[in-house]
Amino acid sequence: LCCCEYVDRRGRRNHLAACCCDCEELDDGCDRWLTCKSLPPGALERIADTIADRLRVPWFSGAVKINVSLVPPLVLLPVFLHVAALHFLLGLIILTSLPVVVLWYYYLTHRRKERTLFFLSLGLFSLGYMYYVFLREVVPRGYVEHSQVVTLTCGLILMLAALSRAKKDPGYLPIPAGNEKPSHQGLHSESIRGSSSGLHGISGAASSRAVNGEAKGYCRMSAEQPAGVKKDWCTKCQLVRPARAGHCRLCGRCVRRLDHHCVWINSCVGEQNHQAFILALSFFMLTSVYGITLTLHTVCRGRSLFVALFYCPGAYSDYSSALSFTCVWYCAIVTAGMGYILLIQLLNISYNVTEREARLALRDNTGRRLLGGLVIDTGQYNRGLLCNWGHFLSLGASPPQRSAEDIV
Repeated sequence: LCCCEYVDRRGRRNHLAACCCDCEELDDGCDRWLTCKSLPPGALERIADTIADRLRVPWFSGAVKINVSLVPPLVLLPVFLHVAALHFLLGLIILTSLPVVVLWYYYLTHRRKERTLFFLSLGLFSLGYMYYVFLREVVPRGYVEHSQVVTLTCGLILMLAALSRAKKDPGYLPIPAGNEKPSHQGLHSESIRGSSSGLHGISGAASSRAVNGEAKGYCRMSAEQPAGVKKDWCTKCQLVRPARAGHCRLCGRCVRRLDHHCVWINSCVGEQNHQAFILALSFFMLTSVYGITLTLHTVCRGRSLFVALFYCPGAYSDYSSALSFTCVWYCAIVTAGMGYILLIQLLNISYNVTEREARLALRDNTGRRLLGGLVIDTGQYNRGLLCNWGHFLSLGASPPQRSAEDIV
């Protein structure tokens, strides 16, 4: 393939110059729109799939497909913020509507069980653009010292490093070879024979108790406990999963100690990356609050942080101050949302409960609402504040070696 060629979704060789050719669905849709006729069912989805497949950029080994969800944050965020800086009322309308639009898009993708890079792109581009505005509009005023700029930059780098770690493997359970669906009888017979695969897949998983911090590992595949097989058997991944593991319907994988699927990192939060996720949230909160403080002390001189956020008479005296003040309010809205997520996470860790377990407890009416409903205590793994945090800090540690006699 040359740099402008690609293989389309139908497996045919195509060229970027032909991106507007042979689109029968789009032609038919335009004809129906001009004649005021309704579109057939599924026409918009097919048109969107065709456009997404043809949206590519030239590359060395062939045109590379662009994810459509990456485009809106890169284009619309700077436009909205610059328009909001033109007048106070425009800023109020745009900054109020942005969270509503983001929540609506989250509901839409969550209902369709779709993975999207929109939220990750929005978060990363927001960080970069806020940092750019800070260096371009705030630092040249001369009220910010070089040490403060270095501190803010270090906080941003640490947050990105923690985010990169949180994007790695959350603790996926290995998919069985060939993805074959073994029968319960076959698993039971293997455990009785004591074969190597049976010990590793079923009894050997008892060593995960030290990792998960419970007295319960994989379900015992015995004739006395047939119900346990159904409880811990994942029909999607075709495997027996340890306690507190769950299946993510967006990733299509089972994850150890699954907490939730975070759209902001486009990945699950599980046993292996939960600590990095909390660390990334903490660094973000500290860096964002510090950047907001430096900007408000520059734009609204002589006023305290809280007062300057709500009352800054000279904010719209010039466009530079208005843009900085608008970005401060945008950062404040995002920081408030992330602060709520961090608070819920810290409370869940203190009670040793995951988001998935809390949701299931609410559904089955088996948990207690505490602290005004902020946390759901299932009581199953709660061993006290210190023990709960000690268990969280030891997540991902290699389990101690256990003998075959202990496992059996």
